[in-house]
Amino acid sequence: MTDPESPTGEAARRGPYPTGLRERVARFVAERVIPYETVLDAGGEAADAALASLRARAEEDGLWALPLPAELGGGGLSFGEYAALAEAEGASDHGPAALGSAPLLDVTMLARHGGQRVREEYLAPLVAGDLRACYAMTEQDVPGSDPSLTGTRAERNPDGSWLVSGRKWFTSGAGRADLVTVLVRTGGSPGDREGLSLLLVPTSSAGFRVLRELPVLGATGQYEIGLDRVRVPADHLIGAGGDALSIAGERLQLGRTLRCLRWIGQAGRAFDLMCARAAGRGGTGGPLAGHQLVQQHVFEALLALRGARLLAHEAVALIAAGQDARTEVGLAKVAAARMLQQVTDSAIQVHGAAGLGPDTPLPALFRTGRAARILDGPDELHVTSVARRVLRGYAPGRDGTTPSPAASAG
Repeated sequence: MTDPESPTGEAARRGPYPTGLRERVARFVAERVIPYETVLDAGGEAADAALASLRARAEEDGLWALPLPAELGGGGLSFGEYAALAEAEGASDHGPAALGSAPLLDVTMLARHGGQRVREEYLAPLVAGDLRACYAMTEQDVPGSDPSLTGTRAERNPDGSWLVSGRKWFTSGAGRADLVTVLVRTGGSPGDREGLSLLLVPTSSAGFRVLRELPVLGATGQYEIGLDRVRVPADHLIGAGGDALSIAGERLQLGRTLRCLRWIGQAGRAFDLMCARAAGRGGTGGPLAGHQLVQQHVFEALLALRGARLLAHEAVALIAAGQDARTEVGLAKVAAARMLQQVTDSAIQVHGAAGLGPDTPLPALFRTGRAARILDGPDELHVTSVARRVLRGYAPGRDGTTPSPAASAG
């Protein structure tokens, strides 16, 4: 019988790219990362030691930082080449950190929009894993889907530096971060889309504090941070200033697509566990796999998983080509989040009480699936924005004609 946690099932299914490197990544995650998940989930010194060991092994195996620039010490894969690997790597929440791809969003943003000092001082250490970065956008009592209401402010000093004051929450990884990119208001008033900027803040700065950890359905890793007149050098402004939303849009489009790929990898893992349970668990009526209702769970889960994979790779292809992928990313994000929750729920149902306990990763995967429907914008935001974008294409033109559905939905 196939080991459900081996890199051979749906969790490691071949994508539209060559398989050799993908298979090596899948095997590393299955054989090295997944056995340490309990330790890594718990955090603390034991988790740090385990992660350091995994990172050293990834470097030895030639799998370190594969999607990051080669000139900075990474593997130099393009986003399109990395996409299939992201699915295999993301079968564990700890895969990206163990394999060095976790800073991809920060490195991409800083390489494109950071000034010379930022690029020279921080990029190589981020790729090497010597520095950790995070991104702070959301604020308490402010809808995360409307960044124009950001209340955190940055005041300009005569020497060009900034004084930042405010609070952010649900900032992933802030507890151990060395750098945090903060969305701030440098002009205008709350509600204005202009006047928003991004500042790169060293967490060692006076006035920066981690206020508390915010467990998500019991899982660690999210934090609330406070900034009390934190001084930020002038050359730590990301972009030209006032252009935060366009830079954030780039980051979110890439980040949402990466999340989709990783959720698909985790759903594949849950699917493999479900099928192994169905095939191996027997009763007076024979193996579970012989029951039609179990077969329906398998079919519906596979249908959702394969559909989400296709949508995610449509988004990948457009992003890799530098084209507008907002509709495709929105579709993929909602489909992948719903799918992860659906597949893990079916896997738990087939496992019965065993699916609720500590002997399988299914409770953690289900938790990720539920949180996925809120992370990077709730389902409702994407449903509305995609639908509005599509419907605009059907609006009658000045000549009274209506565009064809094929043209409008593309």
